[in-house]
Amino acid sequence: MSLLKRGDKLVFATHNAGKLRELDELVAPFQITVASAGALGLPEPEETGLTFEENALIKATAAAAGSGLPSLADDSGLAVDALDGDPGIYSARWAGPTKDFAHAMRLIEEKLVAKGATTPAKRTARFVAVLAIAFPDGRTQTFRGEVEGHLVWPPRGPNGFGYDPMFVPQEAGSAERATGNETTLRTFGEMEAHEKHAISHRARAFAAFAHAVLR
Repeated sequence: MSLLKRGDKLVFATHNAGKLRELDELVAPFQITVASAGALGLPEPEETGLTFEENALIKATAAAAGSGLPSLADDSGLAVDALDGDPGIYSARWAGPTKDFAHAMRLIEEKLVAKGATTPAKRTARFVAVLAIAFPDGRTQTFRGEVEGHLVWPPRGPNGFGYDPMFVPQEAGSAERATGNETTLRTFGEMEAHEKHAISHRARAFAAFAHAVLR
């Protein structure tokens, strides 16, 4: 796998503003020149894969072919144990064409309540992210990151995007002192960007990508 060096140009094969913002922040220390697929006018390919890896590769290879540049794509989602792994690779589609994640979170909550999953132990879930790098000559590689946690209701926090406001990561340091003597655990939506980047699924996938590809 060829290495990307400082000053090289990389396409982010995403039209998702939240993902683009996080990837921009993650790649900034490496001084790579970046452009988004949206800014380059590249179309979004149909995601026909059955895994995160397949869908990430579809997006990365399409962007590399369309731009003639190395391209990095992300496919990620929320897998809920009580829902047999749903919404999984369909996480964005549950939000509909308008990307209404408030609706998607309500849908998950309704399904969990219908299954009697009302305690944290019954509401376990994980965020999964797969990054795929594709070069114009056809070479590709994928990198996977996961973070375990559980879901809360109602959603909490204005930060992040997607399902972040209902996901509490199972990580040391996520505790927050609330009023009185009660201690609550923060959702991704309540964390600052640098806190989320320290433990998130996308940050873990990016760390593996950076170790293998960036110099």
